[in-house]
Amino acid sequence: MAKKITRRSFLKRFLYSSLGVFGIGGGTYYYAKFLEPSMLKIKEESIYSPKLPESFTGMKIVHFGDTHLGFHYSLNQLEKLVDQINQLNPDIVFFTGDLIDDPKIYPPNQFQTCSEILSAIKAPFGKFWIYGNHDHGGYGTDIIKDVMKLGGFQLLQNEAIEMEQNSEKINIGGLDDVMLGRPDLDRTFETTNFDHFTILLCHEPDFADQTIRYPVDVQFSGHSHGGQIQIPLIGYVITPPFAEKYVEGKHTIGDSLQLYITRGIGTTRLPYRFLCKPEINVYTLENSQID
Repeated sequence: MAKKITRRSFLKRFLYSSLGVFGIGGGTYYYAKFLEPSMLKIKEESIYSPKLPESFTGMKIVHFGDTHLGFHYSLNQLEKLVDQINQLNPDIVFFTGDLIDDPKIYPPNQFQTCSEILSAIKAPFGKFWIYGNHDHGGYGTDIIKDVMKLGGFQLLQNEAIEMEQNSEKINIGGLDDVMLGRPDLDRTFETTNFDHFTILLCHEPDFADQTIRYPVDVQFSGHSHGGQIQIPLIGYVITPPFAEKYVEGKHTIGDSLQLYITRGIGTTRLPYRFLCKPEINVYTLENSQID
């Protein structure tokens, strides 16, 4: 009887064969598994909008996601990541989901340590997070909620808040996960004043095609891992559902929605990154009308 090929084994064979086609075998396999996944990149960009009030101009946002603790990503690595985030001196920190790869099998005695590490992140204007599909998966909904709360992060689950500085305001909203949660844009923005600059956190980037029903200015997403493995002339090897249209970087959706997608920190399904280094994203808010 022929052995059934799983998705993971298929992707693994595809990776090997693709590397073989380009004549880059064992050495590149070692690089993709043991080197590139730890080559963290700091990607800095400015976000411009005439709607940004002067009080928020120059404010620094640090965005990270998809750590997938337990799948080739350890608490020691998370601790180093937190140190790097603090060195960036963020005003606001966003985490866009998938903290632990599989909460059901993650060692329960490590949850407290995870919270303690996350609590060390310093952001004077707040630390906010949303659910990813792996957070809801593996019976993790309540577990991850508790871990993040103890880590000092505020959950935005189909809700938006106003952030005020010198009587000027911006909106920050967050959606429940698209795949395993119950995302609800109507509920999220039911009391939102869209005269203010508005940010939405949504784990899955392709949902931006739904977000444009509202005058949201910026959507921050993850989930895609930037494809995780990119093969020359072939492109992205892994593009999960709801991250197939928009995979990485910046996209303008509709007339004005700016979508920013992080490649994330960890890996899942396959412990490799190739031509797709992990990243922390740093955004500086700028009013395009202020000299």
